[in-house]
Amino acid sequence: MTQHVQHDSGTHRHGEPYHSHDHGHGPVSWSVAARATLHCLLGCALGEILGMVIGTALAWHNAPTMALAIVLAFVFGYSFTMYAVVRAGLDFRTALKVALAADTVSILVMELVDNGVLLLVPGAMDAHLDTALFWGALAVAFAIAFAVTTPVNRLLISAGKGHAVVHQYH
Repeated sequence: MTQHVQHDSGTHRHGEPYHSHDHGHGPVSWSVAARATLHCLLGCALGEILGMVIGTALAWHNAPTMALAIVLAFVFGYSFTMYAVVRAGLDFRTALKVALAADTVSILVMELVDNGVLLLVPGAMDAHLDTALFWGALAVAFAIAFAVTTPVNRLLISAGKGHAVVHQYH
């Protein structure tokens, strides 16, 4: 059952009570770090898949397709955060600053790892969208990227950086 706990910025709804040590003031729980990483993974996955679909549809080579996928991963990742903080009352410019501070390192690590994995899987870069190799390699790449990025996000949040800067707006 989700708990609602009042604190200075309203109701905290993460399935566990709000504790200041979960948001940039000391050790952070793995579940808080995993949720931050899942947010990053969703943006990265949507951006990368869209980039690969566009690149494939336009018959682009691997390098420009991968570049587009990475750019769109950042765009989607930042957009999700910006949407949430704009809804919380921030103007566009401030929301962009918050998104850049909250997501850049997380998305960068996610992108380096998952694209690195894809480059290492034989045939993955040349696999077509309708093959099990494409989707299987992508799923494995995202799973490994999630596993690598979660501890990074935990460290960032513990230091009051990364997704810790967004929590005051939730």
